[in-house]
This record gives sequence, C-alpha cells and structure tokens, in this order.
Amino acid sequence: MVVDDQTRKLLARKLKSRRGSAVELGNQADDKLERLLIRRFGRLASVRRFITLWTLLFVLLSLATFFQFRSLTRQYQALKPVAGGLYNEGIIGTFTNANPLYATGAADTAVSRLVFSGLFKYDDKNQLVGDLAQEWKPGAGANQYLVILKQGIKWHDGTSFTADDVVFTYKTIQNIEAQSSLYSSWQGISVKKINDYMVSFELPNPLSSFPYSLTNGIVPAHILSKVPPQDLRSVPFNIAPVGTGPFVWKFVDVSGSGSEDRQQRITLAANKNYFLGRPKLDGFSIITFRDDRHLTDAFTKKQLNAMSGLEAVPDNLSKDTATHAYVTPLTGEIMAFFNTSHPGLDDAKVRQALVSGADRSSISSLTSYPSEVVDSPFLKGQLAYNPTITQLAYNEDYANQLLDQDGWVRDALGYRSKAGQPLQFTMVTRGTTDYSNTASFLQKQWQKLGVKLKIEYPQSDELQPRIANHDYDILLYGISIGVDPDVYAYWDSSQASITSQGHLNLSEYKSTAADQALEFGRTRSDPSLRVVKYQAFLTTWKNDAPALALYQPNYLYITRGPVFNYERRAANSAADRFYNVDNWMIRQKHQDI
Repeated sequence: MVVDDQTRKLLARKLKSRRGSAVELGNQADDKLERLLIRRFGRLASVRRFITLWTLLFVLLSLATFFQFRSLTRQYQALKPVAGGLYNEGIIGTFTNANPLYATGAADTAVSRLVFSGLFKYDDKNQLVGDLAQEWKPGAGANQYLVILKQGIKWHDGTSFTADDVVFTYKTIQNIEAQSSLYSSWQGISVKKINDYMVSFELPNPLSSFPYSLTNGIVPAHILSKVPPQDLRSVPFNIAPVGTGPFVWKFVDVSGSGSEDRQQRITLAANKNYFLGRPKLDGFSIITFRDDRHLTDAFTKKQLNAMSGLEAVPDNLSKDTATHAYVTPLTGEIMAFFNTSHPGLDDAKVRQALVSGADRSSISSLTSYPSEVVDSPFLKGQLAYNPTITQLAYNEDYANQLLDQDGWVRDALGYRSKAGQPLQFTMVTRGTTDYSNTASFLQKQWQKLGVKLKIEYPQSDELQPRIANHDYDILLYGISIGVDPDVYAYWDSSQASITSQGHLNLSEYKSTAADQALEFGRTRSDPSLRVVKYQAFLTTWKNDAPALALYQPNYLYITRGPVFNYERRAANSAADRFYNVDNWMIRQKHQDI
C-alpha cells in the first residue's frame, strides 16, 4: 500500500502526541512514587520505634499480669508435705542379722523393725495398739490370753499371713536349739492355734504385763519351718528376709577400704501391698558406720537424711538451721548398780551412804538434753510409783555418819578404810559424754565421803561380756522398764546369778521380802491391788539400797530438714521410732490451703 506525505505527517503527529502522553504519565508516576513511597522511607525508622515501644509495653503488661496472678495464687497456697523420696539413715554399729528372733544391735533391730511386723506396737503416746493383731482379750482362765489376728495380710512374697506363723514364731523362740535372744522370756508358755486368725497363749501363772511382750517381729512359717532349729541363726533368710512390714528387702552393699571406714548399706523399697497402705517414702536405707566421726562426716556432706545413736547434735551442726533434733524420753532409768556380792558393797550401810552422798539435783545438767531425775525403781507416773517411798534423799552429813558408825576411818588424805580394807571401788560404764560426765560427778561426790572410785570405759565389745558376767563393783548403766512396771528381772533373787536365764539382776540383789512383793505385784490383774503389793517392794528396796537411781534417758534423732509425721511423746527403745514409718514424709510442695 502506498502512503502519501500527508498521511505520513498525520501518523508522525499522532505518534509524537502519544509519546508525549507516555512521558507525561511517566512523570506523573514518578511524582506519585516520590510523594507516596520514596518520601515515606524516611519516616520508616520512627514507625519502627513506635511499633517496638507498643510491643514492649504489651510484653511488660503480660508479664506483670502473670506474676501478679502467680503472687495472688501463692497467697492461697502453702508448702505441704507430699509422698515420695528415698530416705537414708546412718547408725553406729554393724548389721549382721535382720531376723527378729536374733536381732539385738542397733542396726539389726532397725532393719528388723522396717521389714517385719509384730502382733502389737506402741503408738505416739506409748500406748499398746494392734499391728498384725486386731485385739487381745482374756481367755477362759486367768492365765489365758486370746489374740485375734487381722485378715488379708500378705507376706512380701504374696503368701497369706495366718495363725500358723504366730505359733511357729513363738514355739521356735521356746526351742533352746534355736538360740533366740528371747528364749528366757517365753519358757512355760503354751501357744496354740484356735483357728486361722486366733491364737491362744496360756501362762503357767498370771502375768499382768504379758500383752506388752507381744511386740517382737513374727517370722514366716512357710519359709522357715523346714529349717532345723539349730541352723536358723545362720540361714540366708537372715540377710535377705521376707516380712510383712512396710519395707521390702532389696540388697546389702559393703564399701570401704578398711575396718575404720567400712560401711554397710541395707537398701529397702516401699511395700506396695503393705496392709496399712503403701508407705509415703519410696525407699529406706540403713547405713552403718564404725564411729561417731564417720557418721557425722557423712551427715555433714548431705549423704544422710538422719543420724541415730548420738547423745547430742555435733558442734559443727549446732548452728545449722536445717538440722532438726527430735528428743524423746525413754521408759528406762540410768542407775549405778552396786554389786552386793563384792566386799564393801555387801554392807547395806555403805550402799546407803553412797546413795545419801550423791546430790542428784544437778544430774539433769550433766546430760546433753534435760533429763527427768528419778528416785525409785519405777518411773514417775507409773502405776507402782509412790512419791512417799523413794530412795534415800541427799544428805552428806548423814552419809558420813553412816560410814563413821560402820567403822570406816579416814586416813591423812581423807580416804576411808576398815580393818585394813580401803573403801574403794571400780566403776564400769560406757565412754559416751553423758555417761562419762555422770561417772565423774559421782566420783567427786563420793570422794567427799572418803570413797575412792576408779572409772573404766571398756570398748563395746568388752563392755557387754563384763556386764553379762557381772564383772564390776559398780555398773553405771541403763535399763528399760517399759510401760508396765514389771521389774522382776532386775531385782528378783532368781535373776541374780550369772547362770540364770536373764541374769539381769545387775546388783545381784537378794531379798525374800522383795521377791514376794514382786511376785504378788506382777501376778495381780487389779491395778489397785498391784499398787498395794508393790509398796512392800519399794520399802525393802529403799532400805537395802542395791542401786542409786539417777535419771531417765532420752533418745535423740537428728535429721536434715523436718521429717513430717515423726511423732513420739515417749518410747521404750530407739527402734520404737519406726512405729509409723509408713507415714513419714520428707518432701514439700505448694498446695491450695
């Protein structure tokens, strides 16, 4: 097609016009981009700061709200004990046997109490309550007791607990071939199964305190009945026991390179099927130590929750606010027992002078914790205690008068003698702080009377044989009296000889009048009649002065932090601390009030 000049010019003008419009539109776009975008880039920093400030304000308000809510919540909550945790208790001694028929030392007794249950136990008020037994009641005769057992209790291996286990336990104790430490207390008693959950105990004579002897652990007949009695002391069961108690045996581990730092760890786990309910603690370990120093060192390093067996809180822990000391009076007495078979002490006037010449008013200050001063073979508040019939009161002049009248003459140094025999004695006691303080006190008191006293502190492995053989002039030692005041074993003539079953008459005291009163007092069921019968014993004991009653001991339990539900107003032995161990708790957690 042929395009003329005029047409070309028209097209050129239109193209130029369109180019101008495009340029104009580009310029307008650039201007708008400049005004609407580029110019606002300069304001971006200020916008960013604005957004950041609002964001920070929002975060601060959120945090303030959270902490305020948390603070208000805590006002309606409190720290409360909760279940769980592993408990480590240190004890001085050595573990050898958990079987309650043989357990005697501190470690053995502790493990036995945790693994085994008895027919009865003592509550926090030291009252006898049922454990495996539901109750006891008098039988057809005055000498018979019937014990009704709880049902549904299982041994740790799942076997049912029945009367067969009870009968087997006590018949084994009565078998001399079994060599149980409880043998002497169970002679002449008939034990019979009435049915699966009732047992009859028939005594040769009435004994008002008998139910209090039913607190020892019961062992399983289905495991031990096939073992010959003479082999029971050494069977593997004794160090891998099966009981009905709150904790189940796991293992024992021994560590230490030598005898000095040797430790035994007995590890137990909570018994999930315990008849009183699963224990609050998940596990319990007893760790033995050779001496106080190693025990205290482990506690200081926070390796232990508790320490048992010390008389006082160690000095390095006395200001530690996390250390708690639980002090429990024991139903026992610390006494100076006079061996009435030895020269000098076979004279009642000498013994009376030793009693009168000791100012016991300051005794309480000699012990680590205040102790109740005692003045009778019975404790204050017990059924047989009579405040009008107590041992001779302190009177130094009277004590000197007694010795003067008895022919004991002072020499130039002030010490007494008679017919060439010096008035001097050897006292044997434990080497602990409380005992040594008391021994030194008596030494000074009696020195004023002209009596020379030598004090010996044998090691524990030497002390026990000397006590058993009555190898001493004076023994400063503690005895357990218990809730019922039956002190027959300590003062009856039949128990004076070292060949007697118990040989616990540590003074070798012999008195027909005292024997009759003790026998009458322990065989009467009427409390008022028992009080009358025991008065004759108290009068005779006072006049004969076979011992000097000093103070009531305490049991000290030292823990790191509180042990919730550890409650005791009195106890008969250190092992009684475990009466409610299934309810102990050591952990705390915030909970709603």
